[in-house]
Amino acid sequence: MNIQTGLAQRAIRSMTSLPDLLSLYRSDPRVARVTDGLRAQAARVQIAGTIGSAQALIANAVIERLGGVHVFVLTDKEEAAYFINDLEALRNKEKDARYAKKEEDLLFYPAPSRSPYDPEGHHDGERVSRTEVLEALMKKPERLILITYPEALVPLVMGKEEMAKNTLTVKRNEELPIDTLEEWLHETGFSRVEFVYEPGQFSIRGGIVDVFSYGSDKPYRIELFGDNVESVRRFDPQDQLTVERLAEAVIVPDLQDEDAARQQNFFAQLPEDAVLWLRDLQAIGDAATKQLKLLSEAYEKLPEREKYPTPKELLATDSELIKGTLGFRKVFWATGHLPLASGPTSDGPEASSQRQVAHSVDFQQRPQPTFAKEFKVLSGDLHNKQNAGYTNLIACNSAKQSERLYTIFNDMEHEVAFTPLVLDLHEGFIDPELKLALYTDHQIFERYHRYRLKEGFRKNSQALTLKELTQLKPGDLVVHIDHGVGIFSGLETIDAGGSMQEAIRLKYRDGDILYVGIHSLHRVSKFSGEEGGKAPNVSKLGTPAWRNLKEKTKAKVKALAFDLIKLYAQRKSKPGFAFQPDNYLQHELEASFIYEDTPDQEKATLDVKRDMEKSTPMDRLVCGDVGFGKTEVAIRAAFKSACDGKQVAVLVPTTILALQHWKSFSARMKGLPVRVDYINRFRTSAQQTQILKDLKEGKIDILIGTHRLVSKDVVWKDLGLMIIDEEQKFGVNVKDKLKTIRANVDTLTLTATPIPRTLQFSLMGARDLSIISTPPPNRYPVSTMLQP
Repeated sequence: MNIQTGLAQRAIRSMTSLPDLLSLYRSDPRVARVTDGLRAQAARVQIAGTIGSAQALIANAVIERLGGVHVFVLTDKEEAAYFINDLEALRNKEKDARYAKKEEDLLFYPAPSRSPYDPEGHHDGERVSRTEVLEALMKKPERLILITYPEALVPLVMGKEEMAKNTLTVKRNEELPIDTLEEWLHETGFSRVEFVYEPGQFSIRGGIVDVFSYGSDKPYRIELFGDNVESVRRFDPQDQLTVERLAEAVIVPDLQDEDAARQQNFFAQLPEDAVLWLRDLQAIGDAATKQLKLLSEAYEKLPEREKYPTPKELLATDSELIKGTLGFRKVFWATGHLPLASGPTSDGPEASSQRQVAHSVDFQQRPQPTFAKEFKVLSGDLHNKQNAGYTNLIACNSAKQSERLYTIFNDMEHEVAFTPLVLDLHEGFIDPELKLALYTDHQIFERYHRYRLKEGFRKNSQALTLKELTQLKPGDLVVHIDHGVGIFSGLETIDAGGSMQEAIRLKYRDGDILYVGIHSLHRVSKFSGEEGGKAPNVSKLGTPAWRNLKEKTKAKVKALAFDLIKLYAQRKSKPGFAFQPDNYLQHELEASFIYEDTPDQEKATLDVKRDMEKSTPMDRLVCGDVGFGKTEVAIRAAFKSACDGKQVAVLVPTTILALQHWKSFSARMKGLPVRVDYINRFRTSAQQTQILKDLKEGKIDILIGTHRLVSKDVVWKDLGLMIIDEEQKFGVNVKDKLKTIRANVDTLTLTATPIPRTLQFSLMGARDLSIISTPPPNRYPVSTMLQP
């Protein structure tokens, strides 16, 4: 062991924070060898034996020591996304104040998501992210980190000189006639709209110009007084509020639509002293060959090909891309070992000549072991590591997750030596040289871990409302929450307190007019009634008619609900079973959830468990859209009941849903001391008889089924919790039977579309309500299709 390594190992034993971990790798002699090897012009260094998130730690340390522009070309989009997430976590400014003082960008350069021949191929998030990178390179930055993958490098891009000519910088306090600005925006392809909501748009209202540049994820608002630029700011199109005040705005048009003759290889945009980090050089060439083939096939199918640029005018060739890397310093991420000054390889002569390296550094790291949620095995592994002189770190994506780990080990009465780090890394590793074991909690619990990408820009709810607003036609019916049904009659600019403001014009009965400003658009919605139904009467302003109509509706709902309110009041007054606080098995189940809890999902779970621990019967409604995590809340509640020896009934409206829930519950509780079964018309008579026998004897903890569960022959040994999925889909007879069963049993109701009566009970306080309104990260929208 050399002196430097010994010092590093002594430093790690006192490691308690992220800055300590970063400092450890900055002082690592192996990192120093990589950095020294890169100081020469056109240097080539090979790094071998790196595992998982250690690669981001090593890269971060090299960048800190070396500075400059670094471009990471990783295998594919997924690997690139996980890598940038790791770097973002390590360089989090809130956790390490050193980074707050540096003007440094960490950017993602994705491949275009659509073909250049696709007429709908505009305004995608990838295009904005790509333009953001090209804009950053145009500014000749001293420090810049770009993360990309081979497919993203193939399309040709506009050169820096041409880009500078096609970019407009608007500075505060400079002179800029509004006519000149409008003319430039028109000439560069921007479209004038009433409200900007996506890149490539601008609007003008008096002396205010809103521009959504392709190089920004938020639009700019430029305020002029005469010909003088008074202020420049970035604002949120959702609420029109200022996000950031700026000294200047750089307005970038759609660079992908420029003349193909002015486009260049991506590598031509990089400064000469940039460092390329390459996983596989030949993969870049292979990506070019593949994309050229696919685009050529699409080109041949175009009806009027002569109107479009050819694929060779849009894409770089394999040889052009590989030659484009010449002259740059390079780091090769090797999966194995390459001999120094290696000869030609199967990569081809151009690629293999560039793979010859002068320095090779082997980190000899190992992957995190697989524990399969066996905490005794994990505990033994950590003890062995500690006895061998290792420092054990467990990276958790939240403080709550680290608390769960401590709780599990405490309940098992295992004293485990590890230091938790609130650090969202994607893959753990073991570094024998530094005697460091850094594990991730999601690998321990086999929990799903998904990367997150900044999408360049995301169309938000208010921006979509603005878009829909521009699509309203005069004469369309709208509803104002305070004034009732009116007729949309266009957009106007009005004087509001001495300043000009855009507003929508609503026409009411007897010719009355109401103007609604942009900040009050949330109070207006397009009228939607029964298809083919009678159109509503237009409301009259200044009368109580609309208010009276709302009050009458509320009164009718209350009258219909009166009998059920009495039932719920009786339930509240009767004693029930108070469940025990969570044990270590409950913590283990929740920690093993393969996805990340949303804030609403976490709150709903706490609400349910808090109700279950009370001495009065629970009656809670959990409302959330499809895919928002209601089933997971139910699974945790069911397991909590089973842990206290109480049986659980899960009532669902369809046989298919019963089978789906059985699969979900069984998969989540696999390996835990709970028996889950289901009963529906697909089970044979013999199977149903055996299930009912086992249920009566208490051998089944959780039974899932349709209305069959409320039949007379279904006898429970000790029912403690009833979970009802989509109660509104059951008939009157089933609901009447449920009333008798639910008298002293905790009840949890799940729904995506509550009927007004059910929702009214919750809002009035007769039933407790939890709303899950935040979607899980990276959730895709539900797609419904009719198939023959």
